[in-house]
Amino acid sequence: MGRFADALRRPGLGAIAEFKRRSPSAGDIRPGARIEEIVPAYAAGGAAAVSVLVDARFAGSVEDLAAARAATDLPLLAKGFFGEDEQLGELRRAGADAVLLILRDLDDETATRLVREADRLGLDALVEAHDAQELERAARLDAPVVGVNARDLTSFRIDRRAQLELVARAPRDRTVVAESAIATRAQAAAAELAGADAVLVGTTLMRAADPGATLRGLVSRPLVKVCGLTRQEDVDAALDAGADLLGFVFAEGSPRRAPAVLDVPETALSVAVFVREQEQTGADLVQLYPDDGGTVRGREAVLLRDGEEVARVLDLPWQGGDPSHWDTAAAAEGRIVLAGGLGPENVREAISVVRPWAVDASSSLEREPGVKDHARVRAYVAEARR
Repeated sequence: MGRFADALRRPGLGAIAEFKRRSPSAGDIRPGARIEEIVPAYAAGGAAAVSVLVDARFAGSVEDLAAARAATDLPLLAKGFFGEDEQLGELRRAGADAVLLILRDLDDETATRLVREADRLGLDALVEAHDAQELERAARLDAPVVGVNARDLTSFRIDRRAQLELVARAPRDRTVVAESAIATRAQAAAAELAGADAVLVGTTLMRAADPGATLRGLVSRPLVKVCGLTRQEDVDAALDAGADLLGFVFAEGSPRRAPAVLDVPETALSVAVFVREQEQTGADLVQLYPDDGGTVRGREAVLLRDGEEVARVLDLPWQGGDPSHWDTAAAAEGRIVLAGGLGPENVREAISVVRPWAVDASSSLEREPGVKDHARVRAYVAEARR
């Protein structure tokens, strides 16, 4: 693998930040954008790599790629519609570290030839699939990076659910990139939990007043969860405050038992919380606690996506304390959701000690059981994301 693939396999979720002035589906996005301004902002915002459109339909050119090479040391992905060996050589000379190969436009013989030519030139190949058949073809190719595009390039229709299903099925011995339709931290996290090593984000960044800061926000951690929601107005307040995860408790005996998974837009993730046994609710994720034999719930839970564990939830004893809780959580490995006693007053300190993947608060944000204090919700989310 080359340095493009290596950059995407570093711990945590990587981001390929894309430079494009327009697209066939969206029209003009940032017509006057200059590589010299945007690409350094991407580097400062934490990009693992930069994608540059070199196709005239996107108001791009190979000269843009060369300008990006002069502006940053980050790995560069040349993005366009390529089918000839000579094109790859030109891109390599202009400074590309990787090249996009779209299986929709390539038969197996051509794709195989181009992957081999890319390897000969020292380019990584990002082989892009859109459907299950193309994913199978990508798996057969000896390409280091597989991309799954949520956008159908013929109809321009977006299907994020289908994309996540394909990401989850992609070969784990490859670097996997989720492409298109990512505008929020929760959407990026959904791709991460499905198995993506990185996300490719373009339009969201190019439309932002501050592309670098927007990128930093998309990949920053921890995510912020507001749990124990029972009313739609509280869900809406949490979303408005910037929460990424919305939790609904279905444990018998809980004073915060929800009537259902309430309306959560696709910009955020819903979490159904169960003790011992789970049921179908349609939530994006399940938080499952053991039954500790006498209280409402046990202490340590798992976060599940389609039945597969994707994170651990480390909590306090039910209505109890543990002065070493944060230190124990800080020593744990993997994705950690820190819960138990968090609120606006202490969440920053908890984050600095534990460095969790997500933080989770419930009762400390209430004015009575199951009813949220919107001012405290806003303060908690703001402190967690500060």
